[in-house]
Amino acid sequence: MNSSKRFGINEVNGLSHEEFVKCFGNVVEHCALAASAVYSSRPFKNFEDVRNRFENFVRNLNQEGKIGVILLHPDLAGKMLKTGQLTAESRREQAIGGFDSLTQEEHEKMAKWNGLYKNKFRFPFIQCVRENKKEVILRNLEIRYGNSIEVEIETNINEVIKIGALRLKDLIVDVKAGL
Repeated sequence: MNSSKRFGINEVNGLSHEEFVKCFGNVVEHCALAASAVYSSRPFKNFEDVRNRFENFVRNLNQEGKIGVILLHPDLAGKMLKTGQLTAESRREQAIGGFDSLTQEEHEKMAKWNGLYKNKFRFPFIQCVRENKKEVILRNLEIRYGNSIEVEIETNINEVIKIGALRLKDLIVDVKAGL
């Protein structure tokens, strides 16, 4: 995504397919396909319209597609953070959530529960770090480990949608909301 430019809705509608995918390709982490599909439904009326179309794309995926989208996300405070391999968006979000500065104890707890969760569900735990503190996320990771796979797929998809909406707010000026 373009990290500093915010677009008005007319500018968004005026982007070429290539420009749109370049700017919005990580609204859904590593999923340029989502941006491409949303682009094909232009023109957009406003920010909410764009947000709804991204949400509808994700919600309307079949179960395998939803799992595929979940698998595109990195582990929170995982090795990709340590090795600098995260997307700019994920790196920024994990830093906002304090995951780039965990104590040794927090890091060990996170690694333990990420491993248990991934072994059980075969996909990473996702939670919108911009809406939660790291202590809450660590607790939720333990709690959600007890859920069924069906519940976790839907919970993770809801988190993907929250993350995407916040990423869109970083990119599009929402005239209605005054943002």
